[in-house]
Amino acid sequence: MSKNSSIGAGIGIGNIIAVVVSWTANHSILWALIHGVLGWLYIVYYVLLVR
Repeated sequence: MSKNSSIGAGIGIGNIIAVVVSWTANHSILWALIHGVLGWLYIVYYVLLVR
């Protein structure tokens, strides 16, 4: 596995987790898409400040 594919996989996983967490919390497709773009930033925000 090359370094570039590892980075791409990490970004993809972060986006998927952000969408799932956002959908669970908000039940909004728009927010899920926005949080999916933000990825890991939203996950860190959610874990530190919301939860």
